[in-house]
Amino acid sequence: MSTNSGDAPVRVLLAEDQSMVREALAALLGLEPDIEVVAQVARGDEVVAAAREHAVDVALLDIEMPGLTGIEAAAGLHAEFPELKIVVLTTFGRPGYLRSAMEAGADAFLVKDAPAAQLAEAVRKVLAGERVIDPTLAAAALAGGANPLTDREREVLRAAADGATNAELATALHLSAGTVRNYLSTAIQKLAVRNRAEAVNVARDKGWL
Repeated sequence: MSTNSGDAPVRVLLAEDQSMVREALAALLGLEPDIEVVAQVARGDEVVAAAREHAVDVALLDIEMPGLTGIEAAAGLHAEFPELKIVVLTTFGRPGYLRSAMEAGADAFLVKDAPAAQLAEAVRKVLAGERVIDPTLAAAALAGGANPLTDREREVLRAAADGATNAELATALHLSAGTVRNYLSTAIQKLAVRNRAEAVNVARDKGWL
């Protein structure tokens, strides 16, 4: 990783799958005299390699990306480069996303449509050791409470999102059909919904998947 001296521009990695949004963010950040976007990727599974190749100081990660989510990419970055600062950007203020991002090692959590000046200031603050969280998202996370689902229940719900049968889920997850049924039933009860489709929707809306 780069060891920013304070005089050289902050080296930023930008990960965003929508090219127009990525290019706009890069252009706006590039106007800042002390920030340089040195790498751009469109997939979550390209983030760690790009950080390694370009010796970046700060990574800006969108949540919704192919390959890996921004939260999964953040966890990979934090494991390999614990000194690197991570800013997670989201379009949707889902409460569970904030908690998951912080657990993955993120230093900041902001909405994607925040003003460029605010994003640039967040980059400077995390590099100085501060944590930056959008206050509206923080309030929503507190109001939403903790994720009641276990890791296994989340895994089964994620796999069920595409409409697979219990038998197909059992094969894919190397579980028995009865075990899959039990996980789904427990998740449905915890989320106070009628079926697994509703369970998937509620868990997604809250950012728990």
